[in-house]
Amino acid sequence: MAPTPSAENRSMREHRARTEDLRQRLGVDIDPETLVLALTHRSYAYEHGGLPTNERLEFLGDSVLGFVVTDHLYRQHPSLPEGDLAKMRAAVVSTRALASVARTIGVGSSILLGEGEKRTHGADKDSILADTMEALIGATYVDQGPEAAHDLVHRLVVPLFQDKLAMGAGTDWKTHIQEAAATGGLGSIEYSIDSTGPDHDKVFTATLLIGGKAYATGTGSSKKEAEREAAAQSWPQVSAAAESAAGA
Repeated sequence: MAPTPSAENRSMREHRARTEDLRQRLGVDIDPETLVLALTHRSYAYEHGGLPTNERLEFLGDSVLGFVVTDHLYRQHPSLPEGDLAKMRAAVVSTRALASVARTIGVGSSILLGEGEKRTHGADKDSILADTMEALIGATYVDQGPEAAHDLVHRLVVPLFQDKLAMGAGTDWKTHIQEAAATGGLGSIEYSIDSTGPDHDKVFTATLLIGGKAYATGTGSSKKEAEREAAAQSWPQVSAAAESAAGA
């Protein structure tokens, strides 16, 4: 049954209150209309007659984020080679790292999602949170200019360089898993893949299997992302199993 007009109005009032709270946490006075656009996921836009989505702002924010982080690394680490700088950048602009930033400032409750995404807890999916974080950076750039966007990235993202867990997001976990499995003779590696959602917005779930034994699972907006997350989540168990087998 469709919501009544009064229910819709109440919902919009509640959303405006949440976005105002979010704007305070961001510390950027983004125009309300631009802020709402940054929070409009394509699933919501599709269900409401083809509204504009946050994807253009996400595209812009991704570039702004990459530039600011690269500039910071270049200036702060004058002796590091390009390969090391690239790995460090990959860690803090990864889906997992950006999702952690979004959770820290409570972005999820303000994202406008379609009913299907709400049912599958889209407000807490790494991919949606990370994309929305990029859109918010893009919105800051558009509405407040490059300096404000630069400051936002420095306040929220650059501190991740001091976060060991966030820096681990840039690790090639699948290669580590392969090496550990080979060292310990654990058996062949396989990723079991499932997916949910419509074709235009699928969510993939991967389970790591080594020698037929199931380890951890991971989710993502692509098979590759889901497999990488499964490998990262499985690493503690796999490394322990490999060490035990190698020492036996």
